Amino acid sequence: MSRESRLLAGILLVVLPTVMFGGTSLLRFLTSNAQGYVDNPLRHDLFRAGHAHAGVYLVLSLVMLRYVDEAVLGPFWKWLARTGAPIAAILIPAAFFLSVASPRATEPNGLINLAYVGALFLAAAVLTLGVGLIRAARR
Repeated sequence: MSRESRLLAGILLVVLPTVMFGGTSLLRFLTSNAQGYVDNPLRHDLFRAGHAHAGVYLVLSLVMLRYVDEAVLGPFWKWLARTGAPIAAILIPAAFFLSVASPRATEPNGLINLAYVGALFLAAAVLTLGVGLIRAARR
């Protein structure tokens, strides 16, 4: 594993407990009937989705890092394959959380569009890594 991949893996593993803390916070909101969370189904659903996406994309990021250095890709494409999923792990949950920051939100605000930007980063990273691994297999 390259130095860059090891460094990013270390950072992701250090960040992962923040997602765990978010899960315990959501559990506390549910069990304490926190005002603005349980009373607002949209906010409840988007907060839950944001937390789930953050965790899944962080784990996907770690898995992808194991393969990036085996892929036949140029420097920019390796950077994209290495960082696209972690960027998505930030942008997509941020879109879900920030688009309904107000406890009285009845619909997501414009920040929900961050989810689309994050999805583009994720798709680009996964496709790039896939192509790079197919190229490596052909050699």
